[in-house]
Amino acid sequence: MGREIREADWKVFREIHPAVLARFCDRVLSEVTRLANDATTSSHERYLLVFELIKQRDADFAALFDDFRRSTASRQLAILHSRGLLTGEECARFSSETQEAVKSLSEICGSTKKRDLQ
Repeated sequence: MGREIREADWKVFREIHPAVLARFCDRVLSEVTRLANDATTSSHERYLLVFELIKQRDADFAALFDDFRRSTASRQLAILHSRGLLTGEECARFSSETQEAVKSLSEICGSTKKRDLQ
């Protein structure tokens, strides 16, 4: 999608962005905690697993949250949607046009974790 979203939708995105960012960070921290507390592996193995996870999630973070602009909002919303980071309530705040665009783009993203917009 090569066009910007409506101003009203951009305003909604700016409002929900901090909550979505916090949700992503909470998920990562939960993963880190789970790996760090896994007593079935050695401390060194846990460290390496946590290090690798952080590298992977840092790349995810960049794709999800870098380049936060109105012109990239549809793409970012689609990726966030395909990763299950948007709630139904948050999705419902967008115009039907943006919801349809995000739904279509999130299907193209091919993520294994999709949620239908409500």
